[in-house]
Amino acid sequence: QGWHPLDQLCALYAVHQEHYTIWGEHHPTSERTKRAVLAAMGVPAEDDAAVEASLSAHQDRQWRRLLPPVLVVRELSGPCRIPLNLPVALDQAACHWRLRTEFGQELGEEFVPASLEAGGRHQLDGQQRVRRLLVFEPPAETGYHRLTVDCGDGMQAEMTLIVAPHAGYTPPAIQGAGRKWGIAAQLYGVRSAHNWGMGDFSDLRALVEFCADAGAATVLLNPLHALFPAAPERASPYSPSSRMWFNTLYLDVEAIADFAECAAAREMAASQVFRHRLGALRESGQVDYAGVAAAKRELLERLYRHFRQGHLEAGGARGQAFRAFQGAHGASLRKLAEFEALQEHFQAAEGAAWGWPAWPEAYRDHRADEVAAFAEANLERVEFYEYLQWQACLQLEAAGQASWERGLGIGIMLDLAIGVAEGGAATWTRPELYALTASAGAPPDEINLMGQDWGLPPWIPHRLREAAYEPFIELLRANMRFAGALRIDHVMGLYRLFWVVRGFTAVDGCYVSYPFEDLLGILALESQRNRCLVVGEDLGTVPDEVRHALHPAGVLSTRVLYFERREDGRMKPPQDYPLQAAAAVTTHDLPTLAGFWQGLDISLRDRLGLFPSDEVRDRQIAARAADRPHLLQALEQEGLLPAGGSTLPESFPAMTAELARAVYAYLARSPAKLLLLQMEDALGVAEQPNLPGTTEAVYPDWRLKLPAELEDWRHHPWLQGVVQALRRDRP
Repeated sequence: QGWHPLDQLCALYAVHQEHYTIWGEHHPTSERTKRAVLAAMGVPAEDDAAVEASLSAHQDRQWRRLLPPVLVVRELSGPCRIPLNLPVALDQAACHWRLRTEFGQELGEEFVPASLEAGGRHQLDGQQRVRRLLVFEPPAETGYHRLTVDCGDGMQAEMTLIVAPHAGYTPPAIQGAGRKWGIAAQLYGVRSAHNWGMGDFSDLRALVEFCADAGAATVLLNPLHALFPAAPERASPYSPSSRMWFNTLYLDVEAIADFAECAAAREMAASQVFRHRLGALRESGQVDYAGVAAAKRELLERLYRHFRQGHLEAGGARGQAFRAFQGAHGASLRKLAEFEALQEHFQAAEGAAWGWPAWPEAYRDHRADEVAAFAEANLERVEFYEYLQWQACLQLEAAGQASWERGLGIGIMLDLAIGVAEGGAATWTRPELYALTASAGAPPDEINLMGQDWGLPPWIPHRLREAAYEPFIELLRANMRFAGALRIDHVMGLYRLFWVVRGFTAVDGCYVSYPFEDLLGILALESQRNRCLVVGEDLGTVPDEVRHALHPAGVLSTRVLYFERREDGRMKPPQDYPLQAAAAVTTHDLPTLAGFWQGLDISLRDRLGLFPSDEVRDRQIAARAADRPHLLQALEQEGLLPAGGSTLPESFPAMTAELARAVYAYLARSPAKLLLLQMEDALGVAEQPNLPGTTEAVYPDWRLKLPAELEDWRHHPWLQGVVQALRRDRP
């Protein structure tokens, strides 16, 4: 194409040559960034000789492979065309292809390569190879099928053929004219009379009951992914150790079957000293993660000892159930448990081992003999962490089952984070999938003039494809199995991610593309199989290609009141919201309705020095001053302005229950299939759960509790007023 070899290499590995800033400025990717991003993918590009060698190696690798690793096609979309790379010497060979479907059927026939359409030639290992196109009708059934091609003479290979539906699952509750609403809650911040200082899985069951009685169809939670048990203060649910497993701090200790059997545990939990300790944890306005973890750990250790002695070693039914759970989840579960046992060990020995890159070198490879020896010598400890995951799955499954039994039209909605922490179990177990010297982030914008580095190593696109997308498939299954809906954070990450290489600033970052159509097909397939609705968090600057593809794929778009504006800045009327959307006033990363009204987020950012300049701050203050009358005018046009109020903000110096009810009634009138009620808004809370760009030292991110106990929600006047408005417009 006349490109520079470095640009050719970037094109092969989906590294973007340029991007446009939020201000429309053209930002070409620098040569230094291109070389660094390729290196982060494991593609040598440090100089021109390395680039030429990488180009040659890539070409040889493609031609050496008889079949591609995977092909994703849509159902009933016509014949599939699969490239075969064969030596010319086999042109007249008697070959055959066999397709074994996931359901045990076999298709296939014999063929002669010379009879197939040719598509290019290449000299490899002293012999000429030719690319032929094998064309056949794929099976009508969606699923994961295996294609084998055999031409004799050692030329045999197999690949995965994925036949995906065109769209994901839509529950009957929102088909046709169905429009539903649900609540969005940070589970850790739920107060209740029984929990141990943070919301737990039993509180989730109570949330389900509340939703059923209130007429809500779903409850959206913060990500419940596994964090770092040895460091409970690492509280961000969006920087998990593993997205395949769960945060066992959400366990309700007293709901575990072993608690009812273990007299020593019940005695300890009932002691005056322990009850006083739990009372202090409950009373605190913020989650004391270290305190909660310490209290739960003491009891969980006792329950596990009881379980080992009374059930596992005795070979009883519960012991067998645990062994079956281990067998069903195999290496995925065992590697998480090994990681957590090792992390606990090295943190105790070394002090602050933040993750596996800080462990002694011998243990950084999960396949090392030293790791196997540690696991064997500490088997009971490894199985302790497996036991905790078993209990978490049982409790979460019970909550999910309750959502169906109580008739929630959508069920529990889990949240899938965009990535994993650098030093966690996921990167330790599958390091080859991750660009460990890079991080996902965002280019500069008005608030973050230097851009953002999220500290989450991204998947390497070509490695994901070489793995036949199995890591992505497993991830979806793990997060859909107990849920009726899955929210995908930063859904644009299926299309492209902004990479920032270690040692570079985000200003020097660039976009890397992902196999969007393939991933979207797999998402639709798993959505259908798990009967799980998908909601995409598509806020911010989203390429048109993403939104245009998500809609026919059945993925609900996220539409936030604050951002849905006409060109003149006024609020969009409800009827202008799209049908295929989850509408919301706010999210966990944005100001609550009360905080927005008061400008609390702006004053907080100003006080913490988070604005890049006084000019940016002043622009935001002026914009917010205009937002308040815009909101009141929008309510007035819908006949929803509270009695005695005017469109002058002075008539509402603070957010009131009546005004909050009117705002949610306004949004409830939209055709959007789903409306989400943020629990902070439902209870009149001004502070937002997370203030992006801050650390625990300056803001209590992921720690704030809701002001009212769950048992009192049914009698909370502010909450009940909003619920009545939603029930009226979305019965």
